[in-house]
Amino acid sequence: MKLVVTEKNDAAEKIARLLSSSAPKKDKVFSTPVYRFEHQGEEWVTIGLRGHILEPNFTEQLTYTKKAGWSGVDASGNHLSVTLPKTLPVPPFNTRRKPFMPDGIDLKTWKMDALPYLVYAPIEKLPKEKDIIRSLKNLAKKCSSVIIATDFDREGELIGADALSCIYDVAPNVPVQRARYSSFTKAEIEESFSHLVELDNNLAAAGASRQDIDLIWGAVLTRYLTLVKFAGYGNVRSSGRVQTPTLALIVAKERERMAFVPEDYWVIQGEFGEENSADAFSSTHATARFKQLEAAQAAMQALEGATHGRVACVTRKKRTVAPPAPFNTTSLMAAASAEGISPARCMRLAESLYMDGYISYPRVDNTVYPSTLNLKDTVRAIAKNPAYTPFCEQLLKQPKLSATRGKQQTTDHPPIYPTALATPEMIDAPRYKLYNLIARRFLATLSSPAVIEGTKVDLTVNDQSFVAKGDVLRVPGFREIYPFGLKRDEQLPALHEGDTVVFRGATCTHKQTEPPARYSQGRLIQEMEKLGLGTKSTRHSIIERLYNVKYIVNDPIEPCSLGIAVCDALDKYAPHITHPEMTSQLEEEMNSIATGASTKQNVVSDSRSLLADQLEALLPHVEEVKEALADAVAADAYVGKCPKCGKDLQIRASQKTRSMFIGCAGWPDCDVTYPLPSGKIEAVDELCPACGMPQVKVTAFRTKPRIMCIDPACASNKEPDVVVGECPVCKERGKHAKLIAQRNPRTLKRFIRCENYDDCQTGYPLPQYGAITATDEVCEHCGAPLVIVTTTRGPWKLCPNFSCPSKETEEASIKKRTSSSRKSARSQASKTGKAGKVTATKASKTAKTTTAKAGKVAKTTSRKK
Repeated sequence: MKLVVTEKNDAAEKIARLLSSSAPKKDKVFSTPVYRFEHQGEEWVTIGLRGHILEPNFTEQLTYTKKAGWSGVDASGNHLSVTLPKTLPVPPFNTRRKPFMPDGIDLKTWKMDALPYLVYAPIEKLPKEKDIIRSLKNLAKKCSSVIIATDFDREGELIGADALSCIYDVAPNVPVQRARYSSFTKAEIEESFSHLVELDNNLAAAGASRQDIDLIWGAVLTRYLTLVKFAGYGNVRSSGRVQTPTLALIVAKERERMAFVPEDYWVIQGEFGEENSADAFSSTHATARFKQLEAAQAAMQALEGATHGRVACVTRKKRTVAPPAPFNTTSLMAAASAEGISPARCMRLAESLYMDGYISYPRVDNTVYPSTLNLKDTVRAIAKNPAYTPFCEQLLKQPKLSATRGKQQTTDHPPIYPTALATPEMIDAPRYKLYNLIARRFLATLSSPAVIEGTKVDLTVNDQSFVAKGDVLRVPGFREIYPFGLKRDEQLPALHEGDTVVFRGATCTHKQTEPPARYSQGRLIQEMEKLGLGTKSTRHSIIERLYNVKYIVNDPIEPCSLGIAVCDALDKYAPHITHPEMTSQLEEEMNSIATGASTKQNVVSDSRSLLADQLEALLPHVEEVKEALADAVAADAYVGKCPKCGKDLQIRASQKTRSMFIGCAGWPDCDVTYPLPSGKIEAVDELCPACGMPQVKVTAFRTKPRIMCIDPACASNKEPDVVVGECPVCKERGKHAKLIAQRNPRTLKRFIRCENYDDCQTGYPLPQYGAITATDEVCEHCGAPLVIVTTTRGPWKLCPNFSCPSKETEEASIKKRTSSSRKSARSQASKTGKAGKVTATKASKTAKTTTAKAGKVAKTTSRKK
């Protein structure tokens, strides 16, 4: 039996389907899905991991003896060798306070005194996915050979190597080979499994070194910043080897903006041609910016009374715009960001498209198509999309297709290109938006240049010169299929030297110079690549992490006070942490491991020494850093002034429930608090027009942001009580009591409650948002009143009783229909081959949509309960 190990379950299923001549048999080994099939007359089984099944972590403690010196103690009690500087104190210590122990250092507790030891602590690999490891070992005992088929990059090689280490625990002599592929197409998978190679141990070691280095730097710096000041708005103070220099780039750009001194200037714009006619156009004064108001006023006075102008000169020039280079990961994220798809979401969508066989591997540096890629076959594969058909037909008429070439060329994977047909009917809208960008980019790289004709017209009015410019796309070329970023034509009327044109007057506008623009996420990704910060696979997640720890907000990216304070504190006392040079140097050293020029041990050891130097500079300045972070936390959390004592109102997190609320900085002397609804909360400058209290912007899940007053008692927050029906419990008891929909002013939660609640305890939860309307109808299953909730997504009629018997029946019916749909889709797919794949996708999508629609009431009620 051949055992194939993939990175994910989806990949295991797809490889089994593509290699098998018939539908593979789905099985389970313990709780892990596997896929069994025959290939080349031999039994094969594929198993999917869940990414990394082992994770690195520090040993829990360090122990010391005079004879053996320092050693780390792993989870099994084994002693691991470690080398610590002789300058660090050794037992016996003068104190028993943690982290100090009689014979060593406790590394589990977050203590400042432990950090110098943590820098050098040995790292062990611990099981992360125990169930998968157990299943993997069970299969390894029975297999004749193993094929590692994880993604072919540094991380994928490491995942495969970790899986192999688990296999070797039970089958130390099993033969192992590696399958490398760039897309989930039948031809490519069959080719890769027909030409197996050896596992690249150097590449795996490079991935492991990055894992260890990021753990060491991240743990030490994050613990330092968090220990400096616990609690407050923002939780853990995160820092890292790549994260901090990236934050420094954002902060430096903000410093430029803060230091920028705007300059006044004046712009004169003239209007030419008959008003509302096709020949009307605007033109700016030849002096584009008047630095002095007096000069602008003099020019305007010279134009007074003028009714006509003369065309002094007409210049026309054509310029050629070359087609774009193929997409690699960085350029894809940048282009997607310009279309409103964040880098992190772009990579999630790209990974999904790759796993479903629609695009090639999305984590690449390469921008040159390999000679082995059949360009015409790829064009034919996507030509049936009606949006591409005419353009594809033009390309296929050419005797030979030639593609553009980017500056980066590697041999691991081709640039990102479409590998199969997709249409809006086949995949969901977000994925199709990204697929469409990739497919059009691919076709653009095979196309001819675009030709733009620029026209410049010089005009004179009473001896004042004006200049009008226009650009027209004369030859569309690649722009016919790739319109992204294309400016609209600015057509000027047909003018000739010496012509007289109507002058309809001019306006003088006062303006100021603008500060440097902030980074967009796409632009930041490109800057990180330029400076060697992170890798193609990690840059998007680093930016997402900065958002999650509340160091940055918005897009274009704006640093928060806390992000600026963290960056400034580290830059002041340990500047190497915030500068990209050291991180870039470590990246180069890790690359040298992949080529065999260095070793993991040497590179990790060098990084420990660098970190130790930075930590030594930081430790004496704990109080200064604490003060800076405290001020920044207060600034980011500030909402407004307390109406009772005048001190700051701040957004805070409850230590018990972790829920957010607004509290006074004067606590415990001042007990003023205000509840906050669920969702993302941001302070705004404008005060409530109804009561003058501070307001916040609330962005709830899948809703548009809304501005609300923080005072629940404010008239803007009050909702009228709505009588929705009669209480069924009281009715059974022979009493008459109304059910009333209302909002709790203390918790801001909405519910329906009987006016005789203390006696009957009848109440139902309601969605937090949306107008409530009574229907005078009752649920036939439980007698609860039916209500209509109207939101921006439309009106919903629902039974608010979460315990209604109909909901259990309905959910069971939904599960049954969903299961039947998926079985039918799989059956159809096995009969119709590739066409069936589309059917299965549609059926599965339909089943999920049915589930979402039918279960909408139950899910909504559950969330609000």
